[in-house]
Amino acid sequence: MQNVSPLTKIISKDFDIAENLSENQLREVMVDAFAYLIDNDFPKLIQILYKADVDQYKLKELLETAEGSSSAEVIADAYIARQKAKIETWQKYSPKKD
Repeated sequence: MQNVSPLTKIISKDFDIAENLSENQLREVMVDAFAYLIDNDFPKLIQILYKADVDQYKLKELLETAEGSSSAEVIADAYIARQKAKIETWQKYSPKKD
């Protein structure tokens, strides 16, 4: 995904993030945010993942099988992937502009 603007727009509903981030910078910010939530506000973490419709069973499997990645990295990647999937679906079914 070249233009991360739609991605930052949707993520900014849950997190206070800058709009001009590259995708790599966005991932780093999300990893830090999820690491904080894991340690300090687990109920909010669950709420955000539920609201984003991240599949809990898929996430559990990813967390159990992830090697060399922190839980925050796995969660951030799953969250970002889910948000990208939403954007792709919206773009696919939104009225085409000429």
